[in-house]
Amino acid sequence: MERLKNLRKEKGYTQIKMQLLTGIDQSDYSKIEKGKRYYTFEQCKRIALALDTSMDYLAGLTNEPKPYPRSREYDLHAEKTERK
Repeated sequence: MERLKNLRKEKGYTQIKMQLLTGIDQSDYSKIEKGKRYYTFEQCKRIALALDTSMDYLAGLTNEPKPYPRSREYDLHAEKTERK
């Protein structure tokens, strides 16, 4: 899961930060990054949202790390700009 680790580091996030953003325990997240554990669909979705990418990118189905346009319900950036 090199893509996962690279994206996390590009964002400047630690595994603890990913735990806070996704609700996935740090030790489980570490195992996912090392390929010792698979993530569920829901965990993949939470990771993709936290890293601002697509589930397809995480799965290696595309080389484009940018996310698809999201519905308002999942657009984390829209929530941040509305609160200002």
